[in-house]
Amino acid sequence: MISTTVRSDTRTWPDEQLTELFSDGFPQFITADQLVKEYFGRVREFFAALNLMLLDAAGTPIAAGWGVPVRWDGRVDELPSGYTDALVRAVEGHEQGIEPDTLVICAAVVTPALKGQGLAGRMLTALRDAGQDAGLQRVIAPVRPTTKARYPLTPIESYMRWRRDDGTALDPWIRTHERLGAQILAPAPVSQTMTGTVAEWEGWTNLALPESGDYVIPDGLSVLRVDRDTDVGTYQEPNVWMRHR
Repeated sequence: MISTTVRSDTRTWPDEQLTELFSDGFPQFITADQLVKEYFGRVREFFAALNLMLLDAAGTPIAAGWGVPVRWDGRVDELPSGYTDALVRAVEGHEQGIEPDTLVICAAVVTPALKGQGLAGRMLTALRDAGQDAGLQRVIAPVRPTTKARYPLTPIESYMRWRRDDGTALDPWIRTHERLGAQILAPAPVSQTMTGTVAEWEGWTNLALPESGDYVIPDGLSVLRVDRDTDVGTYQEPNVWMRHR
């Protein structure tokens, strides 16, 4: 068992330390969501208390997670469309003085060498506790299903229902949330939209993209659509909305 403590406000940590922790295990194109770039600075400014680090006994960050507060009435049809929309709602709600009542867990990552030791679950629990301390009544998450990349042509509506023989979720990240008591609410087929030039996508994917059309790309949860006439590649990433107790 690793001795850990939780510290809030990741702005106090060097950017290179955070970048290394958050970027490992994610494809390069994960940062190509232009709307997230527009809002992310304000997310860090407004919601620092919901940015958490899990530290080992030496004070080294070994896991990190963060979330945003939104107003949500509990109805599935009123959920944000996904991760990006949750950030937009949180920031604009804060600027408009709308009182939030729901924590959206946006990310929880563990340093690679320590994966498989229960730290992801501890990070999620710490985030839930932070939401409760902030007076937020509900906890939801647009979960990025980690092994969906093996089935990029399968609709997220089907994939999120797949189960192992023991009845647990096939996807390990969905399974982690379920072990903490979370339940699937709904698919988020367009949780994020990443765009870039054809050259950028060729760099991010290490693939030649010689003509317009759809491409299966490394680590993509769905396909990349390339339009060479406009020099744009568009990738829409699906997530799964889950609600924690």
